[in-house]
Amino acid sequence: MKSSATAQEVARLAQVSQSAVSRTFTPGASVSEETRAKVMAAAAQLGYRPNAMARSLITRQSRIVALVMSYLENQFYPLVIQTLSQKLQKQGYHVLMFISDLDEADEVMAEILQYQVDGIVLASTMLSPSLASSCAASGVPIVQFNRVADTSATARYGTNAVTSDNRRGGAMVAELLLARGFERIAFIAGLERSSTSVERERGFNEALAEAGHKVYRRAVGDYSFEGAQAATRALFAAEGLPPDALFVANDHMAIAAMDVLRNELALRVPEDVSVVGFDDVPQAAWGAYQLTTVVQSVEKMVAATVELLHGQMRGDAPPRHVVVPCELVLRRSVRPPANASGAASD
Repeated sequence: MKSSATAQEVARLAQVSQSAVSRTFTPGASVSEETRAKVMAAAAQLGYRPNAMARSLITRQSRIVALVMSYLENQFYPLVIQTLSQKLQKQGYHVLMFISDLDEADEVMAEILQYQVDGIVLASTMLSPSLASSCAASGVPIVQFNRVADTSATARYGTNAVTSDNRRGGAMVAELLLARGFERIAFIAGLERSSTSVERERGFNEALAEAGHKVYRRAVGDYSFEGAQAATRALFAAEGLPPDALFVANDHMAIAAMDVLRNELALRVPEDVSVVGFDDVPQAAWGAYQLTTVVQSVEKMVAATVELLHGQMRGDAPPRHVVVPCELVLRRSVRPPANASGAASD
C-alpha cells in the first residue's frame, strides 16, 4: 500500500520550499497567491493532506479551544456556540465542546488538558478555585463567558471574564415598568448563585428603590423552563392582588411564564400582566410572544472573548473583565403608557 504523500514531495513537485507548503496550509500565514496555487495543485495531484496533529507537535499549538457548558436548554447558548465556532474557525481554530454538570466542571478539566488545548471558554458553568488553579498551573488561558466568579481565586489566578452589563440591564427594566405606571412588579430569579441573575436583580432592585418602590413578589426559576412555570404559579397563587408586571431573569423562563399566564391562569399579556425578559433569543420575537427584553449582544461578547483569548495566548495582555453594554428592545408583551393610543412598537 502506497504511503501518504509528504510535504517534502509536495514542495518538490510545486518547486517551492517546504516552508512555503507549511505556510499554505497554516490559517492566517502569509503566502503569495501564485505560490498557494502551485502548492494546492501539487497537493491535489499527490493526494496530500496536512497532518494537524503532527503540526501541533512542532508548533506546540493544537489550535483547539475548549468550550465548557453545563446546559443548552437556554436558547441563548446555541447562538453562542455558533458564533464562537464560526469566528474561531475563520482564524484557523476549532472548538471542542465539553458538557458538564453545573457544579462539576472540575471533573472534565483533566480530560480537557489531555487535548493540549490553546484556550478554554467557560459558559453557563461555574469557575471554582480548583479549576482556576488547574488552568493557571497548565498555562492555559481561560475566559468566563457570561459569568463572573466572585472568589479570591479568580483574581489570584488571573482569569478573564466577558459579560453584558447585567446590572444596568436590570435597572432599565425597572425604569421601563415604573414609567409605564406598574405598581405590583414581581421578579423571577435564575440560579441564586449565578452572577448573571444576581447582577440583574441587583440593578432591578436599586432602580426600584431609587423611585421609592420595591419588588412586590419574588420567586426562583433556576433558569429552567419547568422552574419558571412553577415560580409563576406560586407568584400568582399568593394571597392579595396579583402582580401587574413580571420581570424574568432570562427569555427562556419568560416564555415559560407567559405560557402559564395565558394557558393556565387565563390572563392576558400585556393587558392583565406585562412581562419582560433578558437575552433577546430568536424566540422572543416570535409572533406568539413578542417579548420585550434586554438584548445581550452575542457578536460583541464573542468578539471580546476571542480577543481576550488571543491576548492571553500571546502573553502580552493582563486579565480583564470586559462588560458589554446592553439595550432594551420594546415589543408587545408590555402594556403601553396610559396616555398612548397603541401598543408598543417593535
